[in-house]
Amino acid sequence: MRVIVAEDSAILREGIVRLLTDEGIEVPAHCGDAEPLLALVGTHRPDVVLLDIRMPPTHTDEGIRAAAEIRARHPGTGVLLLSQYVESTSTVRALARDPNGFGYLLKDRVADAGELCEALRRIGAGGTVVDPEVVARLMDRPRRAGPLGELTGRERDVLALMAEGRSNEAIARQLVIGDKTVETHVRNIFIKLRLETDVTEHRRVRAVLTYLRS
Repeated sequence: MRVIVAEDSAILREGIVRLLTDEGIEVPAHCGDAEPLLALVGTHRPDVVLLDIRMPPTHTDEGIRAAAEIRARHPGTGVLLLSQYVESTSTVRALARDPNGFGYLLKDRVADAGELCEALRRIGAGGTVVDPEVVARLMDRPRRAGPLGELTGRERDVLALMAEGRSNEAIARQLVIGDKTVETHVRNIFIKLRLETDVTEHRRVRAVLTYLRS
């Protein structure tokens, strides 16, 4: 796997590069701001770009705008956004537009090499990864009336873990329930969210998309 790292903190950037390299992930380039990032992506064609949401010069939404541009120019390239704080509104809006190959983690997760690398591999394979703390914040916010309101508490737990990018097997381990039980919950989620079988769009991604948009 090839990953480009864009992070304005030199210490954190070098630490991430070292961590990924030690885990066998190739880092062909890295940078401290969003300006050279698009050229680096075009040159090196990474599997995933890992970048900070807040980048120079304004430290507001440069990372989100760069992510959108990367995905527009290089549709097959995954993007993992990092943030120091939970910034759910604009980031979740970006995720909701197209969650395939897109992720959002808090920087605290960078300290766990296994968790970070697992997230990058999921995103590189076209999956979606959302930080558990962000998912918890989304679960607590007021919601409009709609299909999500029909889900049971356990089904909402399963959907939240799906939003984190967990497989059925991982969900079963997390919730300490059987694989068949998870399959039943997932099937019920699809039914309640009115997600019919669609060969052009994976229902699992559509369920997460419904969750993020609600």
